[in-house]
This record gives sequence, C-alpha cells and structure tokens, in this order.
Amino acid sequence: MSAHGTAPGDPHRPTGGSVAPAERAAELAAALGRARERLADACVAAGRARDDVDLVVVTKFFPASDVRVLAGLGVTDVGENRHQEAEAKAAELADLDLSWHFIGGLQSNKASAVAAYSAVVESVDRPKLVGPLDRGAERRGRPLDVLVQVSLDPPGAEGRAGVGPEALLALADRVAQAEHLRLRGLMAVAPPAEDPAVAFERLARLRERLLAQHPAATVLSAGMSGDLEQAVAAGATHVRLGSAVLGSRPTVQ
Repeated sequence: MSAHGTAPGDPHRPTGGSVAPAERAAELAAALGRARERLADACVAAGRARDDVDLVVVTKFFPASDVRVLAGLGVTDVGENRHQEAEAKAAELADLDLSWHFIGGLQSNKASAVAAYSAVVESVDRPKLVGPLDRGAERRGRPLDVLVQVSLDPPGAEGRAGVGPEALLALADRVAQAEHLRLRGLMAVAPPAEDPAVAFERLARLRERLLAQHPAATVLSAGMSGDLEQAVAAGATHVRLGSAVLGSRPTVQ
C-alpha cells in the first residue's frame, strides 16, 4: 500500500452496500481515524494548528447509511458532486446536523435547486451561476456560502473546471454583489500531471489577490486524498477526502 493508501478494507473491492453494517461501520471508523491522524500530521509539518483545517468527507456514490455512520463519528461536513444524489441524501438525513458542500460541476438550470439544501457551493466557476444561486438562496430564506472554483491548469489546457485566474476577481465581485450569497473564498483541484505543491503555490498567490479585494473571503478548499499534505502546507482551510475515508467508489450502473 502506498503512503496515501488509507482506504478502508481492500482498496480494489467496492465498499458500502455489499458489506455487513457492523463491518462497514468498523471500516469507516478505522479509515476516518487514519485520515484525521494524517491531517493532524500535515498540520504539524506545516506549522499550523489542527483546528485551522476542516475535513469535508466526499460521499459521492456511497449510500446515505455511510453518511449516517460518519455523522456518528463526528463528521459534520459532507461533499457531494451530483445534484440528484445530493438532494436525496440531504432529504433522507435531514435529522442530522450536517453541512452539505456541493463540489461538482453545476448546471445553471440546477443551481437554484442546489441552493435549497447546500450550506456551501464550492464550484462556482462562471457568472451565469450567480443569479440562479442567489434566487435559490432567497427562496430558502437564508444566505448561501459560495466558493469560486479557480482553474490551476495551464492556459489553453483541457483540464478541470474552474474560472481562469485572469477572470477570478471579476467573478468574485459578482458573487459578492449578490444579495443572498456570501463570498467565502476559493476552491481548486491540482492538475493531475503536475506536482501538487507547485500548483498549490499558484493557488496561494491567487488567494492573496482575492483577499486584497475581499478580506472576508478566507476559505481555501484544496487538497484531496492524494495531496492533502501539499494543500495544508499551502494554506488550505478545508480538505476534501473521499477514498481515504470511504474506500474505492462502488460500481455505478
């Protein structure tokens, strides 16, 4: 197993529905413990307090029963990538005190519905999303926290989603001007073909530019199961862990 092989059980077998509930709960408890220890070690290495960095567990494709187990283990922040799945889980688990982070690609025609259950939308990457999110937050009767997703890919590269660095501040301004949205900071994903430490250094510089214009936008969501250490070293306030806690994603038909 590699240094980042923190997934519970056999990393090559699907986990979740095919495992007995007690066994699955034990797997999740052990893996979450390892992930928390790894995060604590990363904070020590970066000279930061452990309380400086929050853990968001990404539960895409995993059942609501897993989320309920994690909530019992103290997890409060849950990330989801797909609207239909996220909406259903949020409804099923409405009795729990969870903050739902929408972190996937967002369609403008779904944005208002996503605002109905999300505490944070981390994937705002274009101005077209601002209006629908603002209207959705108005309908639900409370402000919605928003992170602007910025691309760390080289110019012209076919990479992950995100607004280009040159358009970041303009998009941040649009979010900040929306009556029912709160600009909280940035989200980014390191390009797969690049050293994440180098990519997150660029992200840290972009964050400085954002903070100069929006001092309250202090959140930096960066780092996943394979690169959380580099993200913490670069100042991440939130890391998003999926496989390190839940194991390999189940096969989805």
